[in-house]
Parts: sequence; structure tokens; C-alpha cells
Amino acid sequence: MAKLPSLLQPVDRLRRRWLARLLAGGGALALGGQAARAGAKEDALRFPGDPPAHKVVYQLNRAEADYQEHVIFSVGAMLRQYGDDIKIVVVGIGPGIHPLLKKPQRPVSQTIREKVASLAQYGVEFQACGNTLTSLKLTEADILPFAQYVEVGAAALMELQEQGYAYISW
Repeated sequence: MAKLPSLLQPVDRLRRRWLARLLAGGGALALGGQAARAGAKEDALRFPGDPPAHKVVYQLNRAEADYQEHVIFSVGAMLRQYGDDIKIVVVGIGPGIHPLLKKPQRPVSQTIREKVASLAQYGVEFQACGNTLTSLKLTEADILPFAQYVEVGAAALMELQEQGYAYISW
């Protein structure tokens, strides 16, 4: 009999979670919804196509390996924290554009290149600054297939912030 309670613990936790959601839903009706939904936001169900609750744009503008590693790690951490409830955009400008190039003109570690490609597969959007490409005598054809060309990287940063994206820069 000593093993029975440990077998029931997951069921009990599931039952408590379900009850908490039920009570939060009932409280939402009783309170007009706003206050109760705010408390239950973490456990709210999301459906395909629902807009994410969080939006963030990173500026990637330096060539140093440590800097790029820190930015890319932070992007991954945000993705792990919020899953499909976050939209992440990384804008590569100036010396930070090289991880987005098919043939970087500055050293970019294989690890960074692999992490960037992996993050793109998880829905992280990478944008490459057209002004920077022009200054390097490159074109849109020189960026990786998953990266998007934007005419002016600084303008993309500004416009994303105007759309409610939190701005992160090191």
C-alpha cells in the first residue's frame, strides 16, 4: 500500500491543475473576465494561428564570437522559455550580418552557423540589412535561404518596435 500514493501523485496533480483551470474559468465569468484571465494566462490554451503573447527583436551588430554566442544563446533561451508563444526576429546589421551570409567575409564559427540555422527551423526570423550588403558589395543572393532581406536594418528595428516588439541589444 505504500506505493499507491506515489502512483496517484501524477493523477492528483492533473486533477488539481484541471480544477484550478475550471475555477479560473468560472472566476472569469464572475469577475467580467479580465482579472481572472490575467492570473490564468500561463495555463491558457493556445490554438494554431493564435498570435503570440510575446514579441522580441534582437539587434545583431558585432562580429566578435563571444558577442554572437551570447545573443544566439539568449534567443534560444527565450524560445525555450516561451515556446510557440513568442515571435523572435534577429536583425543582422553591420559586422553582425556575417552569420547570415552564405560566405561570411569575417570569421563565423561553425557552431554559430549551426545554431542560427537551427533557430530558423524553430521559427526565429532572421533579417539581413540591405545597406550592409551594399557596403560589402553583396546582394540578396548572398544571404542564407532562411534569412530575409530588408532594405534598411535600422528601419526594420524601428518598425518592429512600433509593432510592439521588445528591443534587445548588447
